[in-house]
Amino acid sequence: MHTVEGMNRHAATGSDLARQIAVISAVVFMIIAAMVGTGLFGGTNVRDLQGGALDADATVLAPAVPAFSIWSVVYLLMIAYAVWQALPGQRARARQRRVGWCIGVTAVLNGGWLLAAQFLNLIATVVAIVVLLIALAWTLYYLVLSPPESIVDRLLMDATVGIHLGWVSLATVANITAWLTAEVVSPQGERTQAVWGVVVLVVVAAVGVALAWFTRTSESRGRIAPPLAMAWGLVWIGVARLTGEPHSDAVAVAAFVVAAIVLAAPFVLGRRRERSA
Repeated sequence: MHTVEGMNRHAATGSDLARQIAVISAVVFMIIAAMVGTGLFGGTNVRDLQGGALDADATVLAPAVPAFSIWSVVYLLMIAYAVWQALPGQRARARQRRVGWCIGVTAVLNGGWLLAAQFLNLIATVVAIVVLLIALAWTLYYLVLSPPESIVDRLLMDATVGIHLGWVSLATVANITAWLTAEVVSPQGERTQAVWGVVVLVVVAAVGVALAWFTRTSESRGRIAPPLAMAWGLVWIGVARLTGEPHSDAVAVAAFVVAAIVLAAPFVLGRRRERSA
């Protein structure tokens, strides 16, 4: 009897080995870029770059500093994935063939954003993070089309990409807001900033619900990793607005409410699908 795992393994080819090496190289590049971006090699920490436009007190939608610790989770998962996918047993798997190159591209684009922040300008960071967001969404789409076959699959592929996508979705909003505030149009007055902040958070809620909707399958509710990462960032936006500058009770409350909405979305939509079935 053929198992699903067996049917998804074929004879390894040279392109399979090239993919494994490319993924390892991409993740190594991402880690080196992260070290450069954090100033470990003598450069400037990303929070101090671009005139401080990317710091936690730059706009009403900037998360508090502890929120960025999620990057450590992303990096650890990406390193674990790079090691795991390099194993001989993963070389010819259909799922690795479908998604491995995509995950490698997201690692390169992740590092590219950090280098853009370090050496270029704010608009370059906006372009870089939007391209990264598109690549992550495309990768998750392929993962949804190719269901996981094991717990390791779920953790090192689906969860890795999902957490990365969820955080970058929110980071894209913060990055664009930082660029608009610093170089295009800076909202005048605390009330105006608060209104725009709440409006943007409503859009974030819609994005979170859309992610839950589009990652559903006939066998399961929407992926939980993206909303978990989004909610993490949203909670820290709320904390930053209550405890730091610029202070805004309205934005803080909106951030907490949106965090609850995006967390609940996969479960609510999953129950509706079960009732329909």
